[in-house]
Amino acid sequence: MKQEPFVVDLEPGTYYFCACGKSGNLPYCDGSHQGTDFSPYQVELKEAKKLGLCRCRQSKNRPFCDGTHLTLD
Repeated sequence: MKQEPFVVDLEPGTYYFCACGKSGNLPYCDGSHQGTDFSPYQVELKEAKKLGLCRCRQSKNRPFCDGTHLTLD
């Protein structure tokens, strides 16, 4: 199943993106990883950016999309 990335427009600041896949507010972390070995991805932006964030959880550059979803069945 191919999964397109989350595309988000973000202002400067610090963001935490889900690594466990359990967040009810994907792609953002909501703390659902508590009690697991997962930790959210922290990203600091100095300027506004549009980002493609991995949804398939297979990117080699998480939390960012690297196009791996295009090769999945």
